[in-house]
Amino acid sequence: MVEKKTDGAQALVKCLEREGIEYMFGLSGGAAIPIFDALITTNTKIKFVLVRHEQGAAHMADGYARATGKPAAVLVTSGPGATNTLTGIMTAHMDSVPMIVITGQSVSWMLGKDAFQEADIFGITMPVVKHSYLVKNANDIPRVAREAYYIATTGRPGPVLIDLPKDVGAAACTADLYQEMDLPGYKPYPETIDKEKILEIAEALNKSRKPVLLVGHGAIISDACAQVKALAEKLNAPVVNTLLGKGGFPETHRLSLGMLGMHGTAYATKAVVEADLIMSIGSRFDDRIIGQPDKFGRNATKIHIDVDPSEIGKMIKPDLFLVGDARPILEELNKHVARLDTAEWLARLEGYKKKFPLHYKKQGGLKMQHIMDELYKLTGGKAVVVTDVGQHQMWAAQFWKTDGRLDWLSSGGAGTMGYGFPAAIGAQFGRPKDTVVLFCGDGGFQMTMSELATACLHKLPIKIIVLNNHYLGMVRQWQQMFYDDRKSGVDLEGNPDFARLIESYENGKGLTLKRPADVRKILTRALEYNEGPCLVNAEVVKTDNVFPMVPAGRALEDLLVEPPRQKMEKPTGST
Repeated sequence: MVEKKTDGAQALVKCLEREGIEYMFGLSGGAAIPIFDALITTNTKIKFVLVRHEQGAAHMADGYARATGKPAAVLVTSGPGATNTLTGIMTAHMDSVPMIVITGQSVSWMLGKDAFQEADIFGITMPVVKHSYLVKNANDIPRVAREAYYIATTGRPGPVLIDLPKDVGAAACTADLYQEMDLPGYKPYPETIDKEKILEIAEALNKSRKPVLLVGHGAIISDACAQVKALAEKLNAPVVNTLLGKGGFPETHRLSLGMLGMHGTAYATKAVVEADLIMSIGSRFDDRIIGQPDKFGRNATKIHIDVDPSEIGKMIKPDLFLVGDARPILEELNKHVARLDTAEWLARLEGYKKKFPLHYKKQGGLKMQHIMDELYKLTGGKAVVVTDVGQHQMWAAQFWKTDGRLDWLSSGGAGTMGYGFPAAIGAQFGRPKDTVVLFCGDGGFQMTMSELATACLHKLPIKIIVLNNHYLGMVRQWQQMFYDDRKSGVDLEGNPDFARLIESYENGKGLTLKRPADVRKILTRALEYNEGPCLVNAEVVKTDNVFPMVPAGRALEDLLVEPPRQKMEKPTGST
């Protein structure tokens, strides 16, 4: 009897399965055939999902990771197959999302010689991956697979690329499939917590009378939500969150002020403006929340806790900082703080809540906010919510109060249109028993709607709410406010009938919503359909604008709570 030998591709699949990879999203091609073959010959438990575009595969792996806290893998071929994942890799990198991206590559002796479908994906992706490998020896594969998983999931998570030439994947792998890692320079966490700095931070907190806790995505990644809640309640301090920090502290809690920033709540923004102390937990102080850096929290002591030392002082120079994982830091910090005298401060913020509430008018046409508000009530807020990018994203962040740590998925740093739908697919694969709701615009949905085939084939019961205003709404809002309403490149003429489109796929259900009076009825029908994805084509008001708003490049003090009455200067910051 001839002993079966393990080749490089089989070793890769076996090692990824051992590390805990459950799902692999991808699209096949010539250079990746050995790896696709290994999915069969190894009898792996990894579930492979065939997508319709490689960008969709990367976003699905992203959505799976955000919804479960575990990485998935992406498997594509060389050249254009690999480069099609770039947008998804960048999206994951900007938002610290772990994934393993495996790309087939031309045979090793043709590297650099412009072979068919050859691309230097190692070099092309270098700015947007946490780490990358070009494997040239099959016996290195077990070590590389283990290292890739470890790097992707520890410290500040991110995507790791494994580029595997076809001949290396087909070559015999004689190495032990369980190898020690060789990462002498990689230290994802400090070895110890600096107790002196903990005491300094505690002392600053204990002196504060107008504190604000700023919760970012890092608190969610570190699973420090319970510790954040304990700190807030012990101090009796209000909490604001970033877009990706939704769920890091329950937004239904009495101390929550909701999202801060360009389109955050007015009371969250005013709290940060007036605070005497701002403590960031896992937030990188990005430009969307700080406005003008030199004016941010000008009267406040600023404290920064982050696992990534490169973020300390990058945007805001803190008075105190501590590098490390948020969870053990907060566990120690909670031992040294006491309840603060914040009654007057909380009363002031409660006054702002009453003066500047989130609101919308049900008269005058169908509003995105009305749909979100009603769906929140129908689900009791118990859903995994995924958004695409644009006006609807900001309204969803405002009106959908997120309590669960892994229940809010949105592209933050990259602002990737087209992210929402495939990310929702990945989330539904990862959370098959939970309700997954997608809010997306007609522009973003059309960028990746080819994945309707994937969703319908697998009978994924995603609730797809296409908020169809026939515009690229956020750009149109800026053109109206800052460019004398000159609409250029934003009118989405030629949209399909989205409800009829999904009905052309087996298992897909389409509904059309046009009247405010029908919102509850149509959304109830959507929630009741579980034989596959259900799409609601909501014909919403075309020219509604998102407020509150801090114009880009302006200070938080320049907050607009309603449309300005005079002409606005062109913004100096990013959208």
